[in-house]
Amino acid sequence: MRVLAIDPGTLRMGYAVLDADSVGGSPEADDYGVVALPASMSLEQRLYQLHTHVLNMIHVFHPDAIAVEDPFVGRGERAFAKSALAIGQAQAVVLIGAASQSVPVRRYPPAAVKMAVADYGKATKQQVQQIAVSTLAITDEPPEDATDALAVGLCHLRHVTENDLIAREIKPGEVF
Repeated sequence: MRVLAIDPGTLRMGYAVLDADSVGGSPEADDYGVVALPASMSLEQRLYQLHTHVLNMIHVFHPDAIAVEDPFVGRGERAFAKSALAIGQAQAVVLIGAASQSVPVRRYPPAAVKMAVADYGKATKQQVQQIAVSTLAITDEPPEDATDALAVGLCHLRHVTENDLIAREIKPGEVF
């Protein structure tokens, strides 16, 4: 299973390509990084550039799936409507790119990523990043947005692995 994981943003989009050879196998990071665009570029040009990068990544890495983090909106005084809107626009670019190439997409809310990586839905961003880097045995210090994408990829592989294990326990013709 090869997953292209995306931490969307209109200025900085983190990405990671993770491979897992078998169900329950140790995941490996094949590639990761950040697509950084200047704030001086118009929003529509940044979105177009991000779309082009997503298509290029699909063609280069041939992922079996794309995992993308959903925007965090917050509540009450901690609502982040403006940033959530920008992240949603970047996420839409990923969804359109995936759909145009017939690559399945899974979206994960931040709490699900935290739970899958750190086994705690309220883990700090730093805790999740540290565990993701450690789990993948990465020796350098990836940029923050790339580390977020690594965590999204681990989340996806964990969910796919759990689903695969469940599916393997169901016998053909069995009602469930």
